Amino acid sequence: MRRRLAAALIVPALMLTAACGGGDDSGKKKDASPSASASKPAEVPKPVASADPMPTVAGEAGKKAEITVPKGEPSGKFVVNVLKEGTGPEIKKDDLVVTKYTGKIWKSGKELQGSYDKDGQPLVVPAGSQQILPLFSDSVLGKKVGSRLLVVAPPAAAFGDQGQPQLGVGAKDNLVFVIDVDQVMPKKAEGTQAPIPSDLPQVKADEDKEATITIPKNDPPKELVDKVLIEGKGAEVQKGQTVYMQYSGAAWAPNQGKDAAKLFDTSWKTGQPFSTKIGEGQVIEGWDKGLVGKKVGSRVLLVIPPEQAYKDQAKGDDLPANSTLVFVVDIVGAM
Repeated sequence: MRRRLAAALIVPALMLTAACGGGDDSGKKKDASPSASASKPAEVPKPVASADPMPTVAGEAGKKAEITVPKGEPSGKFVVNVLKEGTGPEIKKDDLVVTKYTGKIWKSGKELQGSYDKDGQPLVVPAGSQQILPLFSDSVLGKKVGSRLLVVAPPAAAFGDQGQPQLGVGAKDNLVFVIDVDQVMPKKAEGTQAPIPSDLPQVKADEDKEATITIPKNDPPKELVDKVLIEGKGAEVQKGQTVYMQYSGAAWAPNQGKDAAKLFDTSWKTGQPFSTKIGEGQVIEGWDKGLVGKKVGSRVLLVIPPEQAYKDQAKGDDLPANSTLVFVVDIVGAM
């Protein structure tokens, strides 16, 4: 459903899709934050450019906006107003759009934690996605990179009639957001993949979907493997950065010698990359050790021994205890 949430920002309730699911944690140590799904979501109204009354906005694009909400009740319309038109490319459906935002509740005037606040982060939005809050996904669609948008979202374009108590958003609350359309993030690593030794898993990941992983019949390596299959042209990932990645994961032993491994998890099913701070223990050790220092834009094959993964903990039928894990990770951004 459109209003599913996940945990990657400082305010988990503002996360817009469910992080990796399928009954498994993948590389994450903790489960995703609770979701907020409306049992009967209202039809999302079509955006309009203006309505009466309208909030006013002060401040430069690229910095925290100062939002002044007018007196009186909101129009109830879904407003997407271009405060400043960017000069970059037009956002197309399913583009991964990096946004920075400032938010406020209309009625109470309460500010919501935003990208420009302390510990705030950008939000990656798949444009036009049915799994994302319309106040973000519908607002950025068709806009140009570099634009600043004023969005007034009625409940049907935000959290629905269930609201979001974690943020203090009631069932009838309209929200006001100023969204800066920062850039478009690539969906996967691009380039020619390097050959992989025959005693390591083989990888096919040419399309915008989960990778096909073929695990050989031999025993897995005892040490961590972090082989770069495609080297990106971006900066090296630093410890403490938030890294955005597309990944597919499989367990070694249950898939030995099969034509294609059964994946226990993949980020591709969520509609947006998985994000986490890297190198700080928020994910399994093999991810922290294997991804720090790799370049943005790279594809990395990780083969992670049990002691750097889940050790003797079983994580479901497809991920038994003492599993060596295999991940194909495309690093699509780091901030």
